[in-house]
Amino acid sequence: MTTDQPTSVPPTLPAEPVTDSPDEQDEQKVRRKVTAATAVGNFVEWFDSGAYAIMSATLAGLFFPQYDKTAALLATWAVFAGGFVARPLGAAFFGRYGDRIGRNRMLALSVLCMSGSTFLIGVLPGYATLGIVAPVLLFLLRTVQGFSTGGEYTGASAFIMEYAPDGRRARYASVVPLTVGLASVAGAMTGLVITSTLSDGALESWGWRIPFLLAGPLGLIGLYLRSRIQDTPVFRAMERREAVREAPLREAARVCRKQVLTLFGYSITNAVGYYLMSSYLIAYMSEEVGYSKTEAMLTSVVAMLAYSAACPLMAAASDRYGRRPMLLVACGGFAVATLPAFWLIGTGLPGAVAGASVLAVLVAVIGTSNVPAMVEMFPGQLRASGSAIGYTAAYVLFGGTAPFVATGLVSVAGTPLAPGFYLMALAVVSGLVVLFAFRETLHLPLNRTTVLEK
Repeated sequence: MTTDQPTSVPPTLPAEPVTDSPDEQDEQKVRRKVTAATAVGNFVEWFDSGAYAIMSATLAGLFFPQYDKTAALLATWAVFAGGFVARPLGAAFFGRYGDRIGRNRMLALSVLCMSGSTFLIGVLPGYATLGIVAPVLLFLLRTVQGFSTGGEYTGASAFIMEYAPDGRRARYASVVPLTVGLASVAGAMTGLVITSTLSDGALESWGWRIPFLLAGPLGLIGLYLRSRIQDTPVFRAMERREAVREAPLREAARVCRKQVLTLFGYSITNAVGYYLMSSYLIAYMSEEVGYSKTEAMLTSVVAMLAYSAACPLMAAASDRYGRRPMLLVACGGFAVATLPAFWLIGTGLPGAVAGASVLAVLVAVIGTSNVPAMVEMFPGQLRASGSAIGYTAAYVLFGGTAPFVATGLVSVAGTPLAPGFYLMALAVVSGLVVLFAFRETLHLPLNRTTVLEK
């Protein structure tokens, strides 16, 4: 049941309308604008973040000495994981900022940081020009990317859900994972066009820069849309009633420990599943299994399209059946189907497409319930901070390291199926967390200020 924390959390705010609009037509108009601002801004963020993964194999040859190809690729993934080290700082900063100043201002700032750092990667000289300075600068700019991403996903989720009508929250929130998928498709298509039309020399001299340089104009579009949207009804209500907290991050860590740990526990499978399916897949197929880069990117495009198509369908199921059943279905699916999916990837291009698509659909199942659940489980005044802590910790410790760990496991174990065993084990852990620690959040009011107690 929902109970008060008597020493730190005030009673639930009286219910008030979802928006200040006078009629349903105006409400729908506002929601369309909010959906567009969330979608475009989130697309920009994740296209920018994915640009690094798209060009990972090329970056390995440009920014690191080539004494050992595997070592160079591992170094590239280490820089990728290094960007995740900044995510906790970004989560703390943007989460606190979102709970104290507003969700929309937080999102405008995050897209500005992301697009700026990504654009600078696009003009960065390589190892042949700068020597050791090149990978250091690459790491620093990747760190700024990670800092920005630390607050984007959870902030965008809270923003759109606080505008969504009851009973359709997951469907509105599915815009967030859906645009992540579409951004990955756009990024992979960009990479596919670049690698298939340019010579190796052109690709290494200037072609690899294209996805990064696109961040400039895309970032300006996202910033414009987000700056023109009013903050959420939930946050405006908290401001009017003086319910905004002075130290939301510290308070969330103190009174929402159970929710933070539960979110972390089931998000680790979401994190590893997504980054194996998206970021790691291209390098895995081309470097470990022996496919061409074009075949690897084509498989990635199909998988991300399957993920994107599945998101609204799985979100509708989450609104109908609940977050807990869908999270259990996803964890069970990963535990059973991951190894066959990785086996299929090694059987030829049709099998690779089928195996990658299986992983993609499972990621959609868990992601479209993860998003609404992590917003619903926290009270309004601690929502951005609490969700950012648990979700970001999972992505830092498991998501960001997934390509690095997977590459190392293949090398040590001597089998390309090793990443599959890793993901299966994590799915079992997450399933147990959902089974024994997760409380259904489907019907909880978003304007509450109480902390969940079992």
